[in-house]
Amino acid sequence: MRILQFFIVLLISNFCLAQKEPLIPMPKNIEYQADSFSLNPNTVIQVADVKAFEALFLKENIKVKTGLDLKITTKPISKNAIKLVIEEVKSVTDLSENYNLIIDKSNIQITASANQGLFYGIQTLLQSIPFEKTKNAKIASVKIKDQPKFKWRGMHLDVGRHFFPKEFIKKYIDYIAMYKMNTFHWHLTEDQGWRIEIKKYPKLTEVGAWRKGSMIEHYNDQKFDTIKHGGFYTQDEVKDIVAYAKKRHVTIVPEIEMPGHSLAALAAYPEFSCTGGPFEVAKIWGVLEDVYCPKEETFTFLEDVLTEVIALFPSEYIHIGGDESPKTRWKACSHCQNLIKEKGLKDEHELQSYFINRIEKFLNSKGRQIIGWDEILEGGLAPNAAVMSWRGTEGGIIAAKDKHYVVMTPGSHVYFDHYQGEPKNEPIAIGGYTPLEKVYSFNPIPDELTADEAKYILGAQANVWSEYIPTTKQVEYMIMPRMAALSEVLWETSNPKNYKEFEKRIIQHFDFYEKMGINYSKSIFEVTSAVLPSDKGVAFELKSPNPSGIRYTTDGSEPVLNSFSYTKPISITENTTVKANYFEEGKVKSATIEQDFFINKSTGKKIELVAPPHENYSIGGSFTLVDGMVGNPSKYGRDWLGFWGKDLNATIDLGATETISKIKINTLLGEGSWIYFPKEIQFLVSEDGKNFKTIQTISQKEISQKGGRIEVNFPKTKAKFVKVIAVNNGIIADGMPGAGSQSWLFVDEISIE
Repeated sequence: MRILQFFIVLLISNFCLAQKEPLIPMPKNIEYQADSFSLNPNTVIQVADVKAFEALFLKENIKVKTGLDLKITTKPISKNAIKLVIEEVKSVTDLSENYNLIIDKSNIQITASANQGLFYGIQTLLQSIPFEKTKNAKIASVKIKDQPKFKWRGMHLDVGRHFFPKEFIKKYIDYIAMYKMNTFHWHLTEDQGWRIEIKKYPKLTEVGAWRKGSMIEHYNDQKFDTIKHGGFYTQDEVKDIVAYAKKRHVTIVPEIEMPGHSLAALAAYPEFSCTGGPFEVAKIWGVLEDVYCPKEETFTFLEDVLTEVIALFPSEYIHIGGDESPKTRWKACSHCQNLIKEKGLKDEHELQSYFINRIEKFLNSKGRQIIGWDEILEGGLAPNAAVMSWRGTEGGIIAAKDKHYVVMTPGSHVYFDHYQGEPKNEPIAIGGYTPLEKVYSFNPIPDELTADEAKYILGAQANVWSEYIPTTKQVEYMIMPRMAALSEVLWETSNPKNYKEFEKRIIQHFDFYEKMGINYSKSIFEVTSAVLPSDKGVAFELKSPNPSGIRYTTDGSEPVLNSFSYTKPISITENTTVKANYFEEGKVKSATIEQDFFINKSTGKKIELVAPPHENYSIGGSFTLVDGMVGNPSKYGRDWLGFWGKDLNATIDLGATETISKIKINTLLGEGSWIYFPKEIQFLVSEDGKNFKTIQTISQKEISQKGGRIEVNFPKTKAKFVKVIAVNNGIIADGMPGAGSQSWLFVDEISIE
């Protein structure tokens, strides 16, 4: 019996060892075994070619993690070997990314039909090896059969707003490969900097790669420094980076922006503009009006540039941008207007489609395909173009239904330049709120698509725009650990219902980040919050990896170990300041969360919207407007609702007839992000919810004068229902950032007294 008990204990302990392996992305099929492999100085790596990159990569990384310097051999080894095996498989489908991994007490074997699958098996194995110097590393025994769901599993990086050196680009590629992603979208040209050497046009880097200063703090502050900023990658450096990525089975997709976001190029060659310049490389962020003019010499220039780009990048797709291209200059340009008439085009949007079609035909003639942001849908999509859907999923849905390939990259879930933790505690960012859990909940295939239409979804990627990311350390902070969550989404082994299980695995990856010096976000330990309706106000719900570790105060003091212990949502019935921290082993593990509540007659009440907010800015939904919290104008993250091209039409049910005399609402101005004050705000009241009486209407001029914080006072009035209509600014006027596009309307907190 005692022997039996011993084996039961051994079985359980080894099973637990296997269960603790923090594999990300989680493999498709995994079977845990009741033993382990001992990695030691006598272990060898068996492979067909001792110079194979995969074997050398495995050897190097095992040495980094354990200190063990294993030998590589081509000789068959019966025991204590890591065997890398390529098996030829006859199949009509592409199995190059598939792999099998078997770990038992005698050997480790990774089998694949191609080096790419072998490499992914190695990445899984490396995640299974403890990061500690040892002469005997225990690796849990498993059987894994694995393959990804999506063909495009990508990360983007903007080097135009801020330049990052070659060494960091390689590190970024390492991160992509580590999580079995396979595409690096390299955004190389912008208004604020041209970053790739083009030998035929040297001024692109002599002039276009450098600016005289940069915007500092937030766009709304309109502050600038005078520090020269810039840099570019030589063609030799690009070749080196492309070769580096190829070994790690990462395809680099270069982006050369056109027709907009091209001021740096026009500063170097103003003759390709509509006005002739002169221009300077932009210091300011946002969308600028000077774009390429669609004349023959411009197309010659762009074809010359793309010819050199094609020679450097072997990728099937070349990204041509196509987004945020104002039509102001084209409307005033005689050449553009004559071209519209000559080609029988309806307007400037069809002129952009003509522009994109010209570029597509050229790239197709070179055996390449174009991909662009979803604005290339406007005016008609080029015949073979693929679409990156960033303004939500709508563009991707339209393109897929029209049988065009799509990469989903909506700002709602995969913009990693957005805040990932409590915005009040985060470094300044462009806006938005995309915590780890939201990334993990992403589904790249919209419900609106049929099974046949869904086949056109290539996959997805995260975008990292660098306006507010000036350093490599900040890039790491913004992508880690959100990148890991996205990798599991794209491997199609994520399950939002099991997010807590993923959270446990990613926390184990933090030790690796620490030891490798990766600057990652610890917002996962932060106390996060949600506001819920309550009978007499609202309930403030706090969350953390271990809620029992939360301590909070309601008197404005800093939380300490003997402060209130969080057990249930905090009832808020009067003006209150809640502060909270997460404690672990007696020590604070998070930044203080601080939230002010302003309770009034609308707080916690039922509210209905005629049109929902845009998915990018909808956390909390309509309740955001009556949750008792006032949004920070400089950090329009989760506390604001955003409406793109739509009005706010909100009706609040006070629950009973009340006497009221004041209504407040906050709106936001952020022209660089195309956020404009509403044309007007109407305030109406009703006792029956059907017949409404207008109390007051505030014009856009008055809204602007009051800085968007509107308070209307009126004689005491009885009302059970209050309606607030904020009319969207509509199409942005010429001369303003985003001219010709729909405006964003941002609103927060409707207070009634």
